[in-house]
Amino acid sequence: MNTDFSAWAVARQSRFEEVLRDVLPQPEIAPQRLHQAMRYAVLDGGKRVRPLLAFAAGELAAAEVERVNIVAAAVELIHAYSLVHDDMPCMDDDVLRRGKPTCHVQYDEATALLVGDSLQSLAFQLLVEHRLSDGPQQQLAMIKLLAVASGSRGMAGGQAIDLDSVGKSLSLPELEFMHIHKTGALIRAAVLLGAQCGHVSAEQLAKLDHYGKCVGLAFQVVDDVLDAEADTATLGKTAGKDEDNDKPTYVSLLGVVAAREMVKNLHAEALDSLVDFGDAGQRLRELADFIVLRKF
Repeated sequence: MNTDFSAWAVARQSRFEEVLRDVLPQPEIAPQRLHQAMRYAVLDGGKRVRPLLAFAAGELAAAEVERVNIVAAAVELIHAYSLVHDDMPCMDDDVLRRGKPTCHVQYDEATALLVGDSLQSLAFQLLVEHRLSDGPQQQLAMIKLLAVASGSRGMAGGQAIDLDSVGKSLSLPELEFMHIHKTGALIRAAVLLGAQCGHVSAEQLAKLDHYGKCVGLAFQVVDDVLDAEADTATLGKTAGKDEDNDKPTYVSLLGVVAAREMVKNLHAEALDSLVDFGDAGQRLRELADFIVLRKF
């Protein structure tokens, strides 16, 4: 690979922003306010970690970039919808996301609810409108993968557990179970969907799944540490929110030192999952580093 990770990531982030601008409804199309709010919630924000994981896995599997663009967009739309809903007063009641007012603050609660609904629907519309694999059965399996990762056995289920855990003490296995679903499921889906746009064996897919599980958990533990230690300007969202809301976190359970050690171990385990891929796994290795360090 001829480019360093920073150049690779910036190029794909820039290209992907155009993909999102194209797949989202244009702002002048009725209902204009809803479409404008959808674009507000998705565009010009975030590091696009999930799409980058999909692109890296797609390159490993020699996938056509047009296919990966679509699955990356679908995953990012699901992620964006989850943030819109999570920030609403009935959930986390937050006013800042990605350095700007949250969707329900910028627009209103009813519009934010519809934005989330519409983004979720659009994600699955994309998956059925485009050819993503060489066979229909695999494409159906890919659609199911994202559905499970998004629903009650994935992200939404993890959020339900999170809401039910406020003010409670969770064990480490209970906390991991929550975040494997809430945060990890969509990260794993991004890796697996990107790879399945190309050609990988069942054994390779299992190793990529384990990689996704490790980086997904590491992502959440790092989030907990940053929430405890970083300021609002750095995070782009309200710092200290978890502690203020009496939510169980890896920091509250383990302390910062042990949480950082957990990240180190998950990082090593993720890298170990990629050993057999050789140079083809370079970008995924670099993304594991980025998730742990949170800087290019």
